[in-house]
Amino acid sequence: MKFEWRKSEKNFYLPKTTPNLITIPKFNFFAIEGKGNPNDPFFAEFIGVLYSLSYAVKMSPKSGRAPKNYFEYTVYPLEGVWDITEEAKKKYSGKLDKNNLVFNLMIRQPDFVTEDFAAEIMEITKKKKPHELLNSVKFIEHKDGESVQMLHIGSYDDEPASFKLMEEYCDQNSWKRKSKSHREIYLSDARKTAPEKLKTVLRINVERDSK
Repeated sequence: MKFEWRKSEKNFYLPKTTPNLITIPKFNFFAIEGKGNPNDPFFAEFIGVLYSLSYAVKMSPKSGRAPKNYFEYTVYPLEGVWDITEEAKKKYSGKLDKNNLVFNLMIRQPDFVTEDFAAEIMEITKKKKPHELLNSVKFIEHKDGESVQMLHIGSYDDEPASFKLMEEYCDQNSWKRKSKSHREIYLSDARKTAPEKLKTVLRINVERDSK
């Protein structure tokens, strides 16, 4: 039976539209860092190289390269950890200039993907679908740990209202944000979905507030 993250890992990827506390374990990702406005054309290139690698992993049995313990699965959704440049933080006045955004885009990989297999997939992809950005992709382990998350429905530009709810939840339950960076998990294809119907998981890392 194919592993479906939407069914088997709902707690990580399909939260309610109200904030809740969750502990996120360590996962493996293909990841790439960048800077700039995600509405500009360059951004699609970053997404494209992550998906080229992710689908190379998924289709590896067809080329006889399936790793040990491979199982059928649905490719995980695109995620992004977002912040602004250090220089922008010094001058921040409450209005966001998207040109100052910095991001780490990533797509989670199944547990059977080892560091060696990831490196093999990268080399194969560089030959079959060469792209200069492939040289910037890393295979990483990351653990969000204690986090507050919720499902945001609507435009990305309306996310501040959801972040306000999350911060209010933290205040009411003696938690606080570790930083102003946050994670977004994209459940909708922005190219095919009306802005008001976009579904995005918003997640912030938290720690106990000692106040």
